Amino acid sequence: MATFGQSDDLHGARFVETDLRGARFVGANLSGAVLRGVDIQNAEIDAPWLSEGDSFLRINGVDVVPLVEAELDRRFPGRAQRRAADPAGLQAAWAVLERSWAEVLARVAAMPPDAVDVSVAGEWSFAQTLRHLVPATDTWLRRGVLRVEQPYHPLGLANAGAEEDGLDLSIFVTGTPSYADVQAVRADRVAMVRDHLAALTPELLDEPRANPWNARYPETVRSCLHVIFEEEWEHLRFAVRDLDIISSPAE
Repeated sequence: MATFGQSDDLHGARFVETDLRGARFVGANLSGAVLRGVDIQNAEIDAPWLSEGDSFLRINGVDVVPLVEAELDRRFPGRAQRRAADPAGLQAAWAVLERSWAEVLARVAAMPPDAVDVSVAGEWSFAQTLRHLVPATDTWLRRGVLRVEQPYHPLGLANAGAEEDGLDLSIFVTGTPSYADVQAVRADRVAMVRDHLAALTPELLDEPRANPWNARYPETVRSCLHVIFEEEWEHLRFAVRDLDIISSPAE
């Protein structure tokens, strides 16, 4: 089976009558791709940034982005509040997120203990997802908003390729920490966001901040917090998706 990586430049490539059945695209940039006369039944697309900016995804001439967003908001009550603009709205939105995660954690607690370490199709396990949300909070709250010089907890789990963005991966522990330790660190970060939101003022939300990954790009306290909300809802969606698969009887 052929494998293409970062060193393979397929920008502008043409695939004509090519058999791509079962192909898997992970972290690939398919923006602007045009598919004509394709057989795409039973395909799956997971694009977390689908609704950003003026982006669209047209299938048979229909922009499906608004349809997808509306359906996700229906499936995950409270998700539509993730871009709240004022302190009260953000506080309410975070309270909904906490309740949503509490329901998922309760579901996991009722599953066999090893379920937290099960990976579905090479994706992060549930425990790894919780670990990843730790540096997500550390980056956008502790580093971005609070400007802490070394904001990262060692039990965090960074994205693949984060080192290329200047993140020193040596600060994170190797191996697999206990699920109890992961839960404790995650709970600490959740409380940290809650406490910060409780102290917000409209003036603080408008204060400028540097993008934690690239200081040339301006942010505000509000926009940094919005990234945290996006990370939380997307990873909750991923977690529910994979837990549904783990819980389904084998066919």
